[in-house]
Formats: sequence, structure tokens, C-alpha cells
Amino acid sequence: MMRLSRYLPILDWGRSYNRAVLTSDMVAAVIVTIMLIPQSLAYALLAGLPPVVGLYASILPLVAYALFGTSRTLAVGPVAVVSLMTASAAGAVAAQGSPEYLEAAITLAALSGVMLAVLGLLRLGFLANLLSHPVISGFITASGVLIATSQLKHILGISAHGDNWPAMLGSLAKGLGQTNPWTLAIGVPVTLFLFWVRKGAKPLMIAAGLKPRQADLAAKAGPVAAVVVTIAVVVALGLDAQGVKLVGAVPQGLPPFAIPSVDISLIEQLWVPALLISVIGFVESVSVAQTLAAKRRQRIAPDQELIGLGAANFASAVSGGYPVTGGFARSVVNFDAGAETPAAGAYTAVGIALASLFLTPLLFQLPIATLAATIIVAVLSLVDLKTPGQLWRYSRADFAAHVATIGLTLLAGVELGVIAGVAVGLLLYLWRASRPHAAIVGRVPETEHFRNIDRHKVFTVPHVLSIRIDESLTYLNARWLEEYVLERVSERPSLRHVILMCSAVNEIDASGLESLEAINHRLADGGIGLHLSEVKGPVMDRLQRTHFVEELSGKVYLSQDRAFRELSADDGMAGALPDDMARGMI
Repeated sequence: MMRLSRYLPILDWGRSYNRAVLTSDMVAAVIVTIMLIPQSLAYALLAGLPPVVGLYASILPLVAYALFGTSRTLAVGPVAVVSLMTASAAGAVAAQGSPEYLEAAITLAALSGVMLAVLGLLRLGFLANLLSHPVISGFITASGVLIATSQLKHILGISAHGDNWPAMLGSLAKGLGQTNPWTLAIGVPVTLFLFWVRKGAKPLMIAAGLKPRQADLAAKAGPVAAVVVTIAVVVALGLDAQGVKLVGAVPQGLPPFAIPSVDISLIEQLWVPALLISVIGFVESVSVAQTLAAKRRQRIAPDQELIGLGAANFASAVSGGYPVTGGFARSVVNFDAGAETPAAGAYTAVGIALASLFLTPLLFQLPIATLAATIIVAVLSLVDLKTPGQLWRYSRADFAAHVATIGLTLLAGVELGVIAGVAVGLLLYLWRASRPHAAIVGRVPETEHFRNIDRHKVFTVPHVLSIRIDESLTYLNARWLEEYVLERVSERPSLRHVILMCSAVNEIDASGLESLEAINHRLADGGIGLHLSEVKGPVMDRLQRTHFVEELSGKVYLSQDRAFRELSADDGMAGALPDDMARGMI
């Protein structure tokens, strides 16, 4: 049973499910359903799909995640960034509005589902770590800008296009002369209202007598109010005759059964975008899930999360939806509303299904501008203008990865942007790993501690050189270490002993061992002994399986202090000298 519950977490939390938990989950489901209906319609529009597809992607995926997911409060469904990536990938193989385009979106969901599930079964969740925080932050910021820009055409009521930011801006500029004033009169006030709702509605409701939590949840229902009011305005003023674009007929009923394409040529075109969607979606989802779980002292299993998201995406595919993942805003609402288990997601799916059955006819008169405003307000919260400055002050390398990701995403599109971000991040990592930090250390007076001679007043002796290595020795940095040690030795003609302090060395690979052997032989030829100190157990175990320890010209010491004391007295000197005196003798 324990092994089965690892893959079906519902068997774990389901045993303690009771009426109190049911009530909490039901209340949270009602609130998230109200929020998710306009979001689902809007994100489907962003993905270039009929609005009803957003509802389809918000039913079965939630049930699948409830069965296989480990987060108690993560709310799965369409999200802005994945919707943009879907539009980019599907648009590369078919025209928007065509059956082939919808087929591509469904196939993307299926491919993403299979990939995520396989990664989870193989316990490869760590691969998501290839995306560093600066890369993810840069990609999300650039995607927010692209998404907001792409929706301005719906606010203005004009036709515009473009796969990158310059193309979008140029197309918008050309179409400004055809702005529809009635569409603009809807889009701008709704956008301003939704911005105000995020910050100003809660204090106003508290002043009116609502409790803070009730006011917060009511404010999050702002998009629903915008939908209701703008539909009423369109009907009352007959704005459909004034060129205001409407959602139109939305099919009524439950999601249809869909079969993802097995066309090899289509799969060949979509597998790379599907992989990127999978990784980005997983990183976004697991970040939210871990944050919310920590607040309740719960935990999630990243590898099982891969399986849960994989099941959700495959469920979306077979029900005519497109790729989904855990959304930040709705997950926070789900958490704040008191959701206790993933069952809240399943109840939300029931609410969306009821909306698909009975409420879709009411959406006929919904202006596209209202959905566009919903998207713009949601994604602009993703744009982070503080991180570049923070990274510039903290790490120029991470700043470079962040800015490169932003620039390439804006100029070349989402897929190339994230690929370039990963590439830049890996190159910077390799560059840093190939030039690790090492320091010449001396003993802090009246202690057994050793610190960098450039940062502290320490004791050294001219015939002993202590070097602390602050990185594992691998093929990336082995040659660098060899050159570093020999260069420091050449600066000290009176040197008789070199101690490599290995307290930070967690691994020595074959290349690192080869360099240690080379250093040992070169020093021995010059009459200098090589010693190691504070070697970790697992590293020492591997060294003892080679001839290196036998051929070592010096010793392996348990502590740096013992090595320094013993070798300092090697030529009869009574003790250590202050560092400035030692340098004067070198």
C-alpha cells in the first residue's frame, strides 16, 4: 500500500478525509471556479484557440492532478506563459483558427504529458535545475511584456500580428489609425478597473465592514464583475453593431473526447516546444507548490509532481484542451480560501463543467477586449523590474544570463529565448567551475582556524604553503589547479612543503586525480613535499583505491592545524611567524 500511495497520493490524504475538510475544499472550489472561468477563456484566447478550449483544459486536468499530485493547494489549469508558448509552437505548424492548429495544441498537451510522466517515473526532476533563477525570471519578465503587447490590439480593436516584440510594436503602430473607439471605451476602463481591484478594492471593502479575508477574496472576483458589466453594456448599447468584437457562440456541453495526432512529421516539429513547455511549466508549478506547502509545514515530492502534471496534461489532450500547469494566482487564492486537499481541484472541475453546460450561452456578448484586459493585468504582475539591478550588484554573470534571456526572448521569441537562456546559464556555470576559488591560508592567532591571508591577519611560515581549495576537482578545473599551485610555488624559493586543504572538496574525478599526480611529481622533482589535509571520507576512500596515496611525497593529515604545526617545525623553527614577517623572508 505504501508503494502504491507513492504514485497515488490520494490514498494517503484520502484516509483522513472528513466532513470538515470537505467543507473547506468546497468553499475553496467555489471561489477558484469563479476566478478560473474568465481566466480560462482569456488564456485560451492568448493561445490562439477558441475560448471554450480554456474551459475544456480546466476540467479533466484538475481531476487527474487530484489523483496523482502531491501539493494540497496547487490549482492546475491554463496559465499565461504556457499559453503564449502554445501559440508560438502551434502557430509554427498551422494557421490560427484552423483545425490543424487545434490539433497541434492538443498534440502539444499529449507530448508534454508523456514527457513529464516519463521524467517523473525516471526520477529526473532535478533536470529542471538546468534553468537557473535568473534565466527563469528573465524569461517570465520578457514573456509578460510580449503577452501584454500582444493583447493591445484587442484593447484598440485593430488587427496586428508579430512573433517578437519589434514586429508587434511595428504592427500596432501601423494599425493605430483604425482604432475602434467603442472597443477602446471598453478596454481601457476595464483594464484600469482590474488594476484598481488588485490594490484598491480590498481596503475599500474593509472600510465597508468586510473582514480582511472576505475582502481579499471578493477583490479577486473582480474579473467576474468586469465580465458581467461589459456584457450588460454591449447588450444595452448594441455595441456588436459598432464593430466591437465579441466572443460569440461558445459550444455548450462537456469536453469532447479527442485523440492526439500520431503524425510523425507533426511530432517531429512539436517535440522540442513540448519539452520546453514541460520544463517551464514544471519549474513554475513546483515553485508555487513548494512555497505554499512550506507555509503549512507540508512537503511535496518533485518527481511525483512530474507524474501529476503529466497526467493533467494528458487528460487535457484527450478532452480537447491544451498544455496546463499550476498557476500562481489561482493557487494562492485556493490556499487563502482554505483548501485542505487536492480534492478542492476536483470540485473546481465540477464547477467548470457546470459552467460549460449552463453558462456558455451567456458569454456570447462578452467583448474580446474584456478578456484582453484580464490577460494584461494578470501578466504585468509577472514583469519584475527590480531583479536586473539586484543581480547587477550581486553577480555580473547572473545579470548577463538574465538580460540575455530577456533580450533574446523579446527579439527572437519564446522558444529561442529560453533555449538561449539555458545555454548562457550553462556556459557561465562551466566558466565559473573551470576557475574555482582557491586561497592561500594562514592560522588565525591563538586558534586552530585557517583563513585567507588577504582577508585576515594570520600566521604563516616561509617554507610551508597552505592552499585551501574551495571546489571539487573535476575535468573542468583540474588543469587550472595545476597551474595555480605551480605558479604559487615558483614565487617562493624557500618553500619545502605544500599543503592542499581539502575541506571543501566533495569529489575528485579522474582528471582531478591526474592533476594531483602531476603536481606531486613536479613538486617532488623540486624537493618539495605535497600534503593533503581534511580530506573527506568518501573522497579518501576513492584515493585509497589508487596508487596516489602510496606515491604521495608527503602525508595526509586529519586536520589542517596538525599539518601546519608539524611541518612548520620541520626545519627546526619553533613556531609560526606573523604573515607580514613571513612575506619579508620569501
